[in-house]
Amino acid sequence: MTLSDAELERYARHIVLRDIGGAGQIAICAAKVLMIGAGGIGSPAIQYLAAAGVGTLTIVDDDLVSLSNLQRQTLFTEADIGRPKASIAAARVRALNPGVSVEAVIARVTAENIAALLNGVSVVIDGSDNFATRLAVADAAYAARVPLVSAAIGQFHGQLGTFRGWEADKPCYRCFVGDAHDAEDCDTCVDLGVLGAMVGMMGSMAAMEAIRVITGFGSDQAGKLQVIDGLDLTMRAIRLPKDPACSTCGAKT
Repeated sequence: MTLSDAELERYARHIVLRDIGGAGQIAICAAKVLMIGAGGIGSPAIQYLAAAGVGTLTIVDDDLVSLSNLQRQTLFTEADIGRPKASIAAARVRALNPGVSVEAVIARVTAENIAALLNGVSVVIDGSDNFATRLAVADAAYAARVPLVSAAIGQFHGQLGTFRGWEADKPCYRCFVGDAHDAEDCDTCVDLGVLGAMVGMMGSMAAMEAIRVITGFGSDQAGKLQVIDGLDLTMRAIRLPKDPACSTCGAKT
């Protein structure tokens, strides 16, 4: 694969980066990214992935745009209220970068459909808002050996991790959360609120980590959890251990 003159100009600021260069940009243009969720985390992630020139971007979301989304979901306007987020997001991608092949999947991710969605994918970003979806995505990504970038947000706080649990020294997502479930009394951003700009930060960081996976720039972040505190504007990295009793990647006896 080679870059056209127009692509060389469009992506020049990536190409001059020593840790990305022409080879890295070619890898980005050849990559296929699966984005789970087109909401607060998905909005900036989708925009930066499209701007970066990701070759194929599949956006999965079953929700419709509502007025309360507009405080943090920057892909949408009032004119989009009542319309499917995935299809609106795909239209925004086409407008931003016609060179990106984009597909909208208006569906809820389940254990039954996620494997097909992961076919041929370079990296999957999970920006969903419930553990049922997150665990389905994580288990399928593990089975398919697709790197998982997981981003989460709550109030003024965020978490970001990259998972490749099939590797002997790397944890999977279940090593981190266990066999989590969505309790009926679990608080959500509807109840507790969430800072829009904090969501934007986490989505942008998720896009950066996906590009790291694709190009290999910098140090490998798999197995680390980045914890961001927006109240104090601090970030710390936690090394996650591999759980030998993990129901997904633990030693089977």
